[in-house]
Amino acid sequence: MNQENVSTEAIYKNLLIIWLGLFMSQFALLLMVYFVEPKVFEFDFTKPILDQNSLIIIIFAVAAAFNLALSFVLKKRFLEQAISEQNVGFVQTAMITGCALCESVSIFGIMLAFIAAYQYFFAWMILGTFGMLFHFPRRKNVMNADFGKNLNREGHKG
Repeated sequence: MNQENVSTEAIYKNLLIIWLGLFMSQFALLLMVYFVEPKVFEFDFTKPILDQNSLIIIIFAVAAAFNLALSFVLKKRFLEQAISEQNVGFVQTAMITGCALCESVSIFGIMLAFIAAYQYFFAWMILGTFGMLFHFPRRKNVMNADFGKNLNREGHKG
């Protein structure tokens, strides 16, 4: 379907569906950990946050922080490009890129659960899920990227 024939509202609804799918995958990942490695859900908060695998934990924490920050930087750049080029496709790219980088944070937590049986893996899951909430699609971004095209479709000079 040609993008020029699709309304701003339809594009926004597609973004919502994509975001919801990506967001729900966070819970699917958590269920996967529960069924594959249920012993990490036996919480003993007397254990230290950094155990014998402290180097791996620190590396994953740094990588998670980097990916989380990068998700917001790339989202901002793609949104700016969407507005400057009047291309709504970049709004979708911004959201998917941001969500994918936040999901990588959760995947780091899952890797810690599997590799190190690290009981605090859920901190990465919470951080990744929380980051995804900030990448919720906004109608305003779609409208800003599609503004000039909407004016031209209605017969106005833009």
